[in-house]
Amino acid sequence: MTTSRAHDHTPPHAGAISEEGYHKDLGRRHVQMIAIGGAIGTGLFLGAGSRLQVAGPSLAIIYAVCGLFSFLILRALGELVMYRPTSGSFVTYAREFLGERAAYMAGWLSFLNWAMTGIVDITAVALYMHYWAVFLPVPQWVFALVALAIVGTMNMIGVRYFGEMEFWFSLIKVVALALFLVAGAIILGTRMPVAGHMTGFHLITENGGIFPHGLFSALMLLQGVVFAYSGIELLGTAAGECEDAREILPRAVNSVIWRIALFYVGSVILLVCLLPWTEYHAGTSPFVTFFQALGIPGIGTIMNIVVLTAALSSLNSGLYSTGRVLRALSLGGSGPRALSKLNRSSVPYVGILTTLGVYLVGVMLNYLIPSRVFEIVLNFSALGIISTWGFILLCQLRLRAAINRGDIMPTGFNMPGAPYTTWATLGFLGFVLVMMAFDYPDGTITIGAIPLIGAILIGGWCLLDRSRRHG
Repeated sequence: MTTSRAHDHTPPHAGAISEEGYHKDLGRRHVQMIAIGGAIGTGLFLGAGSRLQVAGPSLAIIYAVCGLFSFLILRALGELVMYRPTSGSFVTYAREFLGERAAYMAGWLSFLNWAMTGIVDITAVALYMHYWAVFLPVPQWVFALVALAIVGTMNMIGVRYFGEMEFWFSLIKVVALALFLVAGAIILGTRMPVAGHMTGFHLITENGGIFPHGLFSALMLLQGVVFAYSGIELLGTAAGECEDAREILPRAVNSVIWRIALFYVGSVILLVCLLPWTEYHAGTSPFVTFFQALGIPGIGTIMNIVVLTAALSSLNSGLYSTGRVLRALSLGGSGPRALSKLNRSSVPYVGILTTLGVYLVGVMLNYLIPSRVFEIVLNFSALGIISTWGFILLCQLRLRAAINRGDIMPTGFNMPGAPYTTWATLGFLGFVLVMMAFDYPDGTITIGAIPLIGAILIGGWCLLDRSRRHG
């Protein structure tokens, strides 16, 4: 079914408003690598260490379950993008299918997500730098500030340069993981010992089995694993600045599922078969731990550079996304007018500077509570991700209903199993919130903060509404 005219059924202001001034400068390879980069980030490279410590081999199952639902969310977003590519992404879709208040909520909760994710990323950079003994005397906040300066500068240039940087950042991550998978598979296949341990599946059975700390401990990791997949929705934002989104996007979306299976599930299975899961620890990338155990000179340093790249890539993507989302909010009247401003390179610089200001709070947290900052902001980030994904699913339900009524032409890229899979995914996100409430103290505090976040959002809406009436 052709999709080229699907957007004609919609009032022009609903989607075009978020597109004013942007350049269609992202090509096929940029979009494909942005899709990969969104699915492979700090959550795998750094977060997997602490999660293996908590859940052991069952982490592979949690990654697989969360990966499946993440793929369904991406397919829901893909159906929306094929209906109309827009840099406003889910904010624009929420405006059209759910109303301006929903667009306001979706956009600002997404901003919360990326603001918290950015703080996690700059914290990760600081932790990675402390891998080298020479940098141990340097305070964590100094590295956080340097990382902020680098990506802030990167994001002020044109979108093609952003796409180019993300292409190389993502390529480094993919090549590194591919090398690990190949090396690990060879070592496992030849039963080569690692650090005095005979490799094989017996390392799972001899160390407590798949669920060494029980099923509940594994389920408690859901919000952290959800964070690991944050960034997949970036593909929807990038589609608005892609030269041929309707042709490129379906293949990029569909390729995510095997990347999740290979890079997340495959990596964890290999890690627990190459070394006992008890060898992996929070604060150290499990990949660095593995290569150090091989005793090959310099491998740990190389891998640490790779994970540094992953953190900077995620930080770079977060600034890109929030700049576009904040501009979409502004153009729709759900944010200050200044956020809609573009610089000479068609970059929403005011939105990017706003996000950088929030990231400076992260630098301060690294100064005040360097040992706690990662887990604290991780929970709030998960809250923002869940809400963003929830709005995407609700918009897809409305889109499908409009298609079924004949108001909108089919997109030709339907979410499989919808609406049943859509409701199942919404149920899964609700279950993640419930599990967060049991994660004392950080998760419990985060869930307890929902009424406060809601009150702040309502207050902001009232201020904007008053400003519009008196404007």
